[in-house]
Amino acid sequence: MFAILLPIHVAAGALAIILGAVALLVKKGGPIHRRGGLLFVYAMLVMGISASMLGNLFGGLMTVYFVVTALTTVRAVSPWTSRINVAALVFAAAFALVSIAGGVEAFNSPGGFRNGVPFFMYFFLATIAILAAIGDVRIMRFGMPGGRPRLARHLWRMCFALFIAAGSFFSIRERVAKILPEPFLTWPMRMLPILLIFAAMFYWLWKVRGRRMLPLVVQHDPLP
Repeated sequence: MFAILLPIHVAAGALAIILGAVALLVKKGGPIHRRGGLLFVYAMLVMGISASMLGNLFGGLMTVYFVVTALTTVRAVSPWTSRINVAALVFAAAFALVSIAGGVEAFNSPGGFRNGVPFFMYFFLATIAILAAIGDVRIMRFGMPGGRPRLARHLWRMCFALFIAAGSFFSIRERVAKILPEPFLTWPMRMLPILLIFAAMFYWLWKVRGRRMLPLVVQHDPLP
């Protein structure tokens, strides 16, 4: 099982990073953005599910959570999407609790690590999960917002899913060394793609919130 899933996971992750970069760079709402974004979703789902099956259960499911909730944000509201949002809220709350527990354990461990992950990363992920869960509660109470808030929800969730994919690859030197040459293996060079993702996310969030007329077309076709 491991020998079969690992190449699929790696290929899906690499494809997701490329497609995510394309979606960030091209004109928003255009055909390339829509089609590339949908392929990005498929690649991220394969990557997240395979990661869960390979042992990274919560990390893989967290990727699936962000991608799915970002996709349902720009789709027509239906009983199907409402059920997904309820399940997503339950998962986000559970992930936050698990991350907090892991952070406390790591903080009390020698060196402040747990399974090779520093304690502050656990608390960072818990904070993100709590913020996401709060957003899910608002959706359940007041319904899906329109206009800029809706686009902002879609943008930051898609970008954070891309951050998970890029971070899982570029943070480990051995993985990068299999593809890129030596000059790209230093810590600053490996962190550059991750920083660029956040820079692009904040740029588009500013564009969404800072203009009256948005050059963005959101498709509201119901999911099959």
